Amino acid sequence: MKLKEVIPILEEMTPLSYAEGFDNVGLLVGDYDLDITGILVCHDALEAVIDEAIEKKCNMVVCFHPIIFSGMKRITGKNYVERAVIKAIKNDIAIYAIHTALDNHQEGVNKIFCNTLGLTNTRVLIPKESYIQKLVTYAPKNKANDVRQALFNAGAGAIGNYDLCSFTSEETGSFRGNESSNPVIGTALNYEEVEEVKVEVIFEKHLQGKILKALFALDYYEEKAYEIYNLENKLQNVGMGMIGELEEAMDEIDFLQMVKAKTGTGGIRHSALLGKEIKRVAVLGGSGSFAIGAALAQKADAYITSDLKYHEFYQAENQIVLADIGHFESERYTKNYITEFLSKKITTFAVILSTVNTNPVNYL
Repeated sequence: MKLKEVIPILEEMTPLSYAEGFDNVGLLVGDYDLDITGILVCHDALEAVIDEAIEKKCNMVVCFHPIIFSGMKRITGKNYVERAVIKAIKNDIAIYAIHTALDNHQEGVNKIFCNTLGLTNTRVLIPKESYIQKLVTYAPKNKANDVRQALFNAGAGAIGNYDLCSFTSEETGSFRGNESSNPVIGTALNYEEVEEVKVEVIFEKHLQGKILKALFALDYYEEKAYEIYNLENKLQNVGMGMIGELEEAMDEIDFLQMVKAKTGTGGIRHSALLGKEIKRVAVLGGSGSFAIGAALAQKADAYITSDLKYHEFYQAENQIVLADIGHFESERYTKNYITEFLSKKITTFAVILSTVNTNPVNYL
C-alpha cells in the first residue's frame, strides 16, 4: 500500500478540514508514492520515536502533535525538531500529523477525554462555525428520489443525530439547448418546460467535491443546474471541547482525585474550591484557556484542561472549578484511538502503538 492510499484512510478518521487555521496538519515529511511497510502511532514525532520506527521497521509515523509547526528556513540539526526531520528523511520515513483535526472531531480527543472521566450526555462545547454548506439543485419529477439518494450516499443531509434530511418543492423548469447541445429531454434549439422538483440538502464543506461528483454522475440532464451557499449555522457535532455530566454528583476533592487517577497526571493545579458538588463537567484536551467563557456560559461545575496561566485562574469568578491537569495528560489516550482505528482499516501491514514517553513535563 502506497502512502497516497493510506492518507484517505486517515482523512476518513479525521478530515483535515476540521483542523484550525493556525495548525500544520497532514503529510509533513514523505513521498506520496512511498510503499508503506508499517505505521508507528505516537503523540510527538521526536527523534527517539523515529529511532523506534526504524527498529520496528515502520516507515510511516502518524503523530498527534505536528513536529513541524512553524516555518523552517534551514534544517541543520540544531534543535529537536530539525534532528527528527533529518533522521526521518535519511531513513525514508513519512510523518503525518493530525492534531486539531482530531481535537474537533466528535469521536476525537475530547470525546476520549469524556469517556475517560465517565461523562454522559456529551455535546460539543464550542461548535465549529462557517463549515456548513447548502446545495440546491433541480431534477425532473420522476428523477428527484434518485438525486436525493445519490446526495445522501455522498454524505449530504446529515443534521446532528439525523441523516437523510432534505427539503423538496415542485416547480416548473424551462430551457433551450443550442446547436451543440444533446438534451436528455426534448431536442436542441427547442424551448422546453419540465415539471421539476427542487432538492435542497446541507453538508459539511469538506464533502463538496464528493457530493458534486455524485450529482454530475447522474444522467437526467446534460447540464446540471445547482447552487451552493455557505451557511452561518454552527456545526453542532464538530468543534472544540465537550461538556457532559457525571452519573452521580461528586464532592470537589473526590472529583479531582478521580480525575488525577484516571488521567495519570502527576498533579492538578486548580482554582478555589467552592464547597459544592460537581455534576456538569466541561473538558478540552490541550491548551484550553480560550474556552473558560464557554464553560461558564454552559454552567459547568468544573472545567478540565491544561496550560492555564496564573491570571486565567481568576476567570473562575467563584462560579466554576478550573483544573489544569497537564497538556500531555489531557490528550494521552489519543494515540490509542488512532492505533485502534487504523488497525481495523489496514490489514496488509502492522500498525504499532509507540512505547516512547514523549511527555516533556516531569513531577516530583
